[in-house]
Amino acid sequence: MEAVLSGFTVIWLIIGVGYALGRLQVLGREARVVLSRVAFFVASPCLLFTAVAEASLTDVLGPQFAIAALGAFATGAVFMLLSIPVLRRRQGAERVVGGLSASLVNSANLGFPIAAYVLGDVAFAAPILVFQLALYTPVYVATLDFLAPSTGAARRVRPAPRIVLVQVAKTALNPMIIAALLGLLFSWQQWQFPQPVQESVEIVAGASIPLMLISFGLSLVGSRPLEKASGRRRDVLMASALKLTVHPLIAYAIAVWVFGMDGHQLLAAVVMAALPSAQNVLVAAIRYESGEIIARDTVLLTTVLAIPAMLVVSALLM
Repeated sequence: MEAVLSGFTVIWLIIGVGYALGRLQVLGREARVVLSRVAFFVASPCLLFTAVAEASLTDVLGPQFAIAALGAFATGAVFMLLSIPVLRRRQGAERVVGGLSASLVNSANLGFPIAAYVLGDVAFAAPILVFQLALYTPVYVATLDFLAPSTGAARRVRPAPRIVLVQVAKTALNPMIIAALLGLLFSWQQWQFPQPVQESVEIVAGASIPLMLISFGLSLVGSRPLEKASGRRRDVLMASALKLTVHPLIAYAIAVWVFGMDGHQLLAAVVMAALPSAQNVLVAAIRYESGEIIARDTVLLTTVLAIPAMLVVSALLM
């Protein structure tokens, strides 16, 4: 337990540095965007590649992958079912965004640091990241394409096969997907780059976690979720409650009853499910002009509460 507390302390201290930099405006207004882009396009793919390449295929595509997939789909389905009696006036696309807010986790910005400092191995973040990018993203994009509003300024034609192919190509060219696939190939063939190249990749990978946590701290400046005027408090609270409690409970049930997990593997499965909502949900909500307030406030609320929630999870399972 001491190691877990130490890991969370390291994470909060670096987040605090980012928050202080944001409050003092040391880095300027564009700092968060720049740091996030460097992390997303360069450092994080290097980190994911090294983590996957050094792991076995069963570690990445085995039980942890299945738990991530089943847990996410089940949690999203619970939100959709509860929204029928509780959120009667919501449109289909807005309900989907709520379900994503409850089930899509921040596997990169917080997943990597939590896996590294709390679970002791960054590879624990790889299965859920691969699932979300390779499987979950195409599913919810296709669903929102079908359900999103198609009137007024947002009018769109239902996606033609060419547009669908373009979307698939964009997903396939995501730097995280490329890094994961290369890592799987190197793991399978037991390849390794020449030493100078390997060291360069590992050095850049080492910048990923500090960049993500500082960027995360910057994003907390000025955040005010659950404003009364938004009219979506009920949606946000329900999505946040499902994200921080039901999603980890479902992951626990699947890990124990389906895969017979215990010990550190069980802790990893539940902690990864307890991660906060992913910022990709807000990106999708803005893109489809549905549920922006729900996505934004759920991301902010779960981001603030997730680390205390994961600390409770760790205390219960250790």
